[in-house]
Amino acid sequence: MKILDFLKKEAVLVDLKAQDKRGVIKELASPVARIAGLPHEELVQVLMERERLGSTGIDGGIGIPHGKVKVLESPAIGFGLSRKGLDFESIDGRPTRIFFLLVTPEEATTFHLRLLAQITRILKNEPLRGRLLNAADPDEILSIIKEADEGF
Repeated sequence: MKILDFLKKEAVLVDLKAQDKRGVIKELASPVARIAGLPHEELVQVLMERERLGSTGIDGGIGIPHGKVKVLESPAIGFGLSRKGLDFESIDGRPTRIFFLLVTPEEATTFHLRLLAQITRILKNEPLRGRLLNAADPDEILSIIKEADEGF
């Protein structure tokens, strides 16, 4: 299982415009909803409900909003960079700049957890995070993730 099996180029946003949590989730959810065939607002609602349980902003400037959707057939992943960073209520209280959005079918709990773990593992690599932050376009992002994916 590779992240790139579920992350499509059109869901890679290299310059997020949103300045708050809900805004960034809406922005990231837009291409993912199109790719997955989901209503945009439904996906945003699922992700915001998950955020109410506890922030998916972890340390190191990383946010991984995620959720499960009943009618989804296959997992979908989105990626985004906030060049300035924003308050995502992260554990460390620092601005969040790197985002992965993950949505999986409701019954795929184990698969959901495995994808979350894989995303988290690659993002623990500080040089890789730096390369992602400096990437100029979606192709470069996908290339960096592909390289990281191959290590698993």
